[in-house]
Order: sequence, then structure tokens, then C-alpha cells
Amino acid sequence: MATRNSRIFSDLDLNFTPHPVTGDLVRRFDENAIKQSLKNLIMTRHYERPFHSEIGSPIRELLFDPVSPMTGLMVRRAIIDIISNFEPRVQLLDVDVIPSPENNTLYVSITFKIVNTEAPLNLEFILERSR
Repeated sequence: MATRNSRIFSDLDLNFTPHPVTGDLVRRFDENAIKQSLKNLIMTRHYERPFHSEIGSPIRELLFDPVSPMTGLMVRRAIIDIISNFEPRVQLLDVDVIPSPENNTLYVSITFKIVNTEAPLNLEFILERSR
């Protein structure tokens, strides 16, 4: 197990799932909170957050372009930029975007470390157009 300082990262579960016993909203901690934050940052459009118009990425707009290797490179660059600029809790190690033109999707794999830890973590998800 990796050692780090006593900071605990926490966030609300964005599914707003109530706790089965207390009925309170469930919280996410450490790596799950950071993974949720990364995905939330990636899917945020510019001007979507009040008073923070600088936070956002063009990824949703890029999903309406034809899926090609060039689209994959632009999405990869956008992911690197948004994480590097707005998520100070992680050290980005690698971003891999694999375009799948036949399915019209992009497979994303992000490898990162939480600051002050040694163990690399991986976040994988699929980007696809929504209507």
C-alpha cells in the first residue's frame, strides 16, 4: 500500500445515491473521488460552470466530428490540457485515446498518480455521441 500524507480527498457521489441506513448522500473518497472529478472535468463544456468560464474542454464538440485518428489526437490533447490545468491532485502519466470509427466511439485510458503516492491508477471510459 502506498504511503502518503493524511489528506483524504472526498466528494459527493454524482448519482445522488442515498445511504441505505442513514438516507444521507453517499460520499466518494480518495481515488474514487478523483476519478469522478477527472471524468467530470473532461465532460465539462466551456461556460458551463458559473463564474468559472475558463474551466471546460472541447471534447463534447469533438465527438460530433467523424471519428478518425486525427480526432483521437485532438481529444487526447484536450484531456491532457484540462487535467494539467485544473486538477492539481494528480500527476498525469499517460493518456491513450483509441478511435473506433466502425462504432463511432473513442476508448480513453488515463494513467495517473495521486500526489504524494507511488501507485499508478487507471481510469478507462468510452466517449460517444449523445443526441
